[in-house]
Amino acid sequence: MAILISVCFRGFHRKEITLKPRYSSLMDLSTKVALIGDFHESVIAHQAIPVALRLCGAEGVWMHTASLGGDVASQLSGFAGVWCVPASPYANMQGALDAIRYARESKRPFLGTCGGFQHAIIEYARNVCGMRGADHAESNPEGNALLIAPLVCPLVEQTEELLLEAGSIVSQAYGGIERIRETYHCSFGFNPDFEAQVFTGGPLRASVRYANGEIRGMELRGHPFYVATLFQPERRALEGIVPPLVRAFVEACRRGGYCGSFSSQA
Repeated sequence: MAILISVCFRGFHRKEITLKPRYSSLMDLSTKVALIGDFHESVIAHQAIPVALRLCGAEGVWMHTASLGGDVASQLSGFAGVWCVPASPYANMQGALDAIRYARESKRPFLGTCGGFQHAIIEYARNVCGMRGADHAESNPEGNALLIAPLVCPLVEQTEELLLEAGSIVSQAYGGIERIRETYHCSFGFNPDFEAQVFTGGPLRASVRYANGEIRGMELRGHPFYVATLFQPERRALEGIVPPLVRAFVEACRRGGYCGSFSSQA
């Protein structure tokens, strides 16, 4: 069954898209994904994410970070997966970090894009690497350990060719190829000064890099699906294309079998 929707493309005009979901049964739509972030209609990625999930037969439920309280586990336990979305700073940074930690520790499928990638690095650095001062230059420019720092060349509405690590989850999602082109909307990225501290000797691996070696994506060994990218693969959905990484994420959500009850938070 095709679905006709209307989205505000690039914040200027509305565009109608006919969706033909990859999965069409009502049972498929029981796959609920928690969208961790503060929804804004003008953000292109926020327009694209629900479309991308629908193309894969799943449904996203927005969880404003201000709604994430002291018991994040109970708020998220009914969801099949967790997606930390673009457009930070978040209203409640700690709430977003707690949601990411929950997904990592509970082995719930996790996808982070753009701001989600940035905050996944901070969460891992603080709680696994012991870098309690790990922070984001946009929200705390005076921090002592700014793992997320301004990019020398901002990637606002820019596209890059990226190199994928052979055998990685990301590479498999794209059919085993070694190079892809994806689009960004960000001015902050991972600070390479901290690469050895975060990516050496532990399960976190840098699986996507730019030609100059800068990290653009990562994944966690030993986790069913824990992937985060600085780019925004979800944008493909606004052209009616199933984003390969979102498809892989949804498939991991289904394999996990977490399709129980959930509570929608405004």
